[in-house]
Amino acid sequence: MKKNKGNKKAQILTIIVFGLIAAFSLYFGNDITNSTIGTPNGILEISYLDVGQGDSAYIRVNDFDILIDAGPRSDSDKLMEQLKEKNIDDFEIVIATHPHEDHIGGMTKVFDEYDVESFYMPKSTSTTKTFENMINAVKNEGLKVQVIKEGMSFDLGDGAKLEVYSPIQDSYDNLNNYSPIMKLIYGNNSFIFTGDAEKEVEEEVLEKYSNNLKADVIKFGHHGSSTSSSEAFIEAISPKYGIISCGVDNSYGHPHREVLEVINKMNIKTYRTDKQGEITITSDGSNIDIKTEK
Repeated sequence: MKKNKGNKKAQILTIIVFGLIAAFSLYFGNDITNSTIGTPNGILEISYLDVGQGDSAYIRVNDFDILIDAGPRSDSDKLMEQLKEKNIDDFEIVIATHPHEDHIGGMTKVFDEYDVESFYMPKSTSTTKTFENMINAVKNEGLKVQVIKEGMSFDLGDGAKLEVYSPIQDSYDNLNNYSPIMKLIYGNNSFIFTGDAEKEVEEEVLEKYSNNLKADVIKFGHHGSSTSSSEAFIEAISPKYGIISCGVDNSYGHPHREVLEVINKMNIKTYRTDKQGEITITSDGSNIDIKTEK
């Protein structure tokens, strides 16, 4: 009997120990700011592609080619022309921020043209043909959709990582809010990507990650719509440079006056694809250079 009691005590102690380990892991799992990265040993390139009234960004860093969104189907030929100029062999990572057509319309052409090693999107769906075509393209590539969510961090080699701050909730009423707010870090430089995340998600991210958000460059949310880019969120980032991806004379009036007022108030030097075409940023980890197509 004593032996059995000893075994039970040992089992209980083991359960407590593993429970504490699990609790600590859960608690500290969301702290994605203290992980160390190496020293940059090359040049980071980010191209905010001109895809009309849509969104697409290409990142080349170390041995990684990364695509965030692919613009609308109407500008997919223009997207492919810009990508082909970059001599890309394949994509290590492709991310669809959310299932709206102006962000995923060109995805099927990307999969037709390039090998893709991994595909990420938030846990959201759509009944549109565009979304169905994208999912079929992923399956035809022999891939499974991997869910991107808050707390993830991508190691991109020497001096580089991509941190994911949202989506935080399991579900949102607005598809825009599934968009991951992400921070690309390269040495001492950093870049915020927002998809179409709106003020509701900005507030969630601010509440949890306010000390993590400072960055040199922001891609303003939702094409410069007033539904995004709250003053508090932009203040937490305090960027030197901003990017707005939108179409010439678009019917939505993007970028909206309210966002432009925030930009002017904070003296953020801002570039727009509707005015300057493709915008390319390079960084050696300390210095940022920006060139525009127009």
